[in-house]
Amino acid sequence: MFRDVFWTPVEDIGLEHLQLTEDRAGVAAESTVIGTHDGKPFRILYQVDCDRSWRTRRVHVATLGGHSQSMTLRADGDGTWIDEQGSELSVLERAIDVDISATPFTNTLPVRRLDLSEGEATELTVTYVSVPDLGLDADVQRYTCLEPVDETGGRYQYDAVGSDFSAELEVDADGLVVEYTGLFTQSDPP
Repeated sequence: MFRDVFWTPVEDIGLEHLQLTEDRAGVAAESTVIGTHDGKPFRILYQVDCDRSWRTRRVHVATLGGHSQSMTLRADGDGTWIDEQGSELSVLERAIDVDISATPFTNTLPVRRLDLSEGEATELTVTYVSVPDLGLDADVQRYTCLEPVDETGGRYQYDAVGSDFSAELEVDADGLVVEYTGLFTQSDPP
């Protein structure tokens, strides 16, 4: 499978263009995001590589512009994360998925990996990457399947455990977010 996907933020100015490839080797996503954070514009490039089970194996995020920075993380798919210097990041222990704050794409990772049945819920620890500062933290999240993914799509409830944030995620037949309530909408290509 190869797909070009576009998202726009609901309330801010911005655009994301993602190219997604899924084949026998695994899943590769490459994307460019432009947007604003606290009223200031940002541009990022990111790459997420997963194995065939949608377990995150490598993440690269780079900011572009005035204060450019980047980071690359590797994961073993079982909850161990290694930084660019080869050091294990114990704060991220048990995280299988990555969540990059500027994109709805990373919500696809647990949706595809977990393949939950209707009414089923699970809590998981993710590696949270904040944009544009590229801060790293472990974040506990809950996904509840409202409608399992089929040829017409599906719906999930996302809850940030430990805060009052929650949103409904409408996904397409590939598990990609179509509507992230209040934050992102999938757009048709220009």
